[in-house]
Amino acid sequence: MLLAIDVGNTNIVFAICDGDEIKWRWRISTDGQRTADEYAVWLHQLMQLEGVERTHVDSAIIATVVPQTLFNLQRLCRKYFQVDALVVAVGNINLGLRIDLANPSEVGADRLVNAIAAHAETPGNLIIVDFGTATTFDVVSADGAYQGGVIAPGINLSMDALYQAAAKLPRIAVEPPTSPSGGNLGVIGKGTVHAMQSGVFWGYVGLIEGLVARITSEIGGAVTVIATGGLATLFNRHTSAIDKVDGDLTIRGLIRIHALNSGQSEPEKNINSDETR
Repeated sequence: MLLAIDVGNTNIVFAICDGDEIKWRWRISTDGQRTADEYAVWLHQLMQLEGVERTHVDSAIIATVVPQTLFNLQRLCRKYFQVDALVVAVGNINLGLRIDLANPSEVGADRLVNAIAAHAETPGNLIIVDFGTATTFDVVSADGAYQGGVIAPGINLSMDALYQAAAKLPRIAVEPPTSPSGGNLGVIGKGTVHAMQSGVFWGYVGLIEGLVARITSEIGGAVTVIATGGLATLFNRHTSAIDKVDGDLTIRGLIRIHALNSGQSEPEKNINSDETR
């Protein structure tokens, strides 16, 4: 089985995969000071709860946007699983994707992994929207070239900045404004919380729709928009700019990259986790 590790700025996802099937996944907050032993204690306990033995893992792959986590994650794989992890890095491995940028190494590993999975599973021009610590828009051409994209502050970063910089504004949840009875309210705020919810939520809907429209116009052809990340499903319910949601896109990209670099046949397309609008 494959241990796939996706390190984001906020969380790390550990997934154990059998072929192209994601069997188990666990999440822990990202901490660049966490040791291999600490990872091992936490992960081993969760594996035991699911009845998974460490010896079931015979390979590993890591994609990280937090460089200081890499050493201890590699040590985790070597010391506790007796495998050398494949590390996603431009120029070192076969990504199965052309990168049409002057400095390919500048692209975050998570963005490339998403692009690889999306291109392998969905034909045509693509925009991948990832709702993470940052909200990213990545563009892949129909012939399999990563074209670049857009990086915007994530919605939680924006809310934290608003709360911390304005003394009288409260913390709010990421959701459209609703009345106490559950009915939808308009965009014009009738109170502080309502106004903040409108600004944050509908502001981000406007960001998504505006950038997708501008990118699509720049591409000049039909485009499929795929969303991933924790808030993808929520925003998908409130905009027609997203064509489908895929919460497992990054892990399936790691599975595919591992297959490309280990001599295995590429995994079949898995459509079970896609949520279409």
